[in-house]
Amino acid sequence: MPKIAIVTDSNSGITQEDAKKYGIYVLPMPFEINGKTYYEDIDLTQDQFYEMLADPETQVHTSQPLPGEVMGLWDKLLMEYDEIVHIPMSSGLSGSLESAELFSKDYDGKVQVVDNQRISVTQKLSCMDALQMAEDGMDAARIRERLLETKADSNIYITVDTMTYLKKGGRVTPAAAAIAGVLNIKPVLRISGEKLDAFGKSRGMKAAKQVMIKAIRDDLEKNYGGINPDHPNAWIGMAYTHDKEAGLEFMEEVKKEFPGYHIFMDPLSLSVACHIGPGSLAVTTTRVLPDGMTYDKIRI
Repeated sequence: MPKIAIVTDSNSGITQEDAKKYGIYVLPMPFEINGKTYYEDIDLTQDQFYEMLADPETQVHTSQPLPGEVMGLWDKLLMEYDEIVHIPMSSGLSGSLESAELFSKDYDGKVQVVDNQRISVTQKLSCMDALQMAEDGMDAARIRERLLETKADSNIYITVDTMTYLKKGGRVTPAAAAIAGVLNIKPVLRISGEKLDAFGKSRGMKAAKQVMIKAIRDDLEKNYGGINPDHPNAWIGMAYTHDKEAGLEFMEEVKKEFPGYHIFMDPLSLSVACHIGPGSLAVTTTRVLPDGMTYDKIRI
């Protein structure tokens, strides 16, 4: 049985501390803030990031890990492991995956890079599935194949508290952002596959949360064989930016709607947070894989 290392990046929401607990290796994502480079969860905490982001003059640019950082970690791990499964942020949201695929060509198949188009808690679940498959004896190539077979089995719904950051990123016009602010419109966005698209809009955060809850209910009924509290076949993951109290409040609402489901929550990765700002909320569905992490093997 090959000894497999699971590698991801901090876009997964897996902290360095949790990585040690799970037995996963996490590359910290770099940020350039006002011309200085920081690394998520190394010399840049969530609180520090949002404190800087609050300044309208702050310039934030996301980046990729340097080639030496990626391959340096791989080289170190291959002294102990036979193969590596590397699960980066979705190729639709970052170029880091394409770079990793290019680097992996020099490793004679020992490094399998997975483009199953995940981010945040859905990316974390893929890492957990990969870890379980490796423990059950799958080799790296088969783990990659299995994750690609099921890459479409996940959706993320996000609502934002302010349009300021979508406006700064050019995703909405200044006029649309101004109108949304006056009318208290909260857009709901969806990440499905490699795309981030508009899904709906509501007047106020309370209504936006109901739109997302309905979206999850529809997903479970249409894409996962129905709502089954006794034998759930989907994970419900949640995320928030900066306002943990609002995240926990929403989590309680979701738990009441879907009893019997294991629902977990993490802070949203900073690579996404810098584009949508503080006060955002997200909820996700992801298929439970029979050969991945299942309800009787929860480790999150």
